[in-house]
Amino acid sequence: MSITNTEGRKASIIAISGKSGCGNSTVSRLVAERLERRFVNYTFHTMAKEMGVPFAKLLEMASADASYDMTLDEHQVAMAHEGDCVVGSRLAIWLVRDAALKVYLHASSEVRAERIRKREGGESAAVLTFTKHRDEVDRERYLSIYGIDNDRYDFADLVINTERMTPERIAEVVVAAIGGRSNG
Repeated sequence: MSITNTEGRKASIIAISGKSGCGNSTVSRLVAERLERRFVNYTFHTMAKEMGVPFAKLLEMASADASYDMTLDEHQVAMAHEGDCVVGSRLAIWLVRDAALKVYLHASSEVRAERIRKREGGESAAVLTFTKHRDEVDRERYLSIYGIDNDRYDFADLVINTERMTPERIAEVVVAAIGGRSNG
């Protein structure tokens, strides 16, 4: 599939994925700012707000009905193909197959849960339990809907352990990586 932007050239897309709490949204936004590109990050949080339902309720609904995932993912992929951008989502590196650079961000469930707790509040043990459960549910959904195992990201152009790096430093690494690609 060849997608072109308004100048008639193929859109250059940087796809960044990772599980909840990896820094996915933050790093994607920083990379987009540094490269002066659109930032595409349509998530279940966004969808829940648009629908006027609590985030946890939407996750519950999505676990019982694949159409929520498919709607969200189709919308995000379409947005990504509108022109040069950085798209950050759980499945961006799998679904935006023609991305110029595919980046996977990794961190342990403990580190991710602590980041989520700091961002959203809650008790550490409960947030860790929720994070691990969400990882399992997400993986099962992605396998069922798309045949995607989000624990297998060996095809990514760049895999970054985000545990000891700041989002700013991670963004620098991604920007440097795209600078070395002819279609970036």
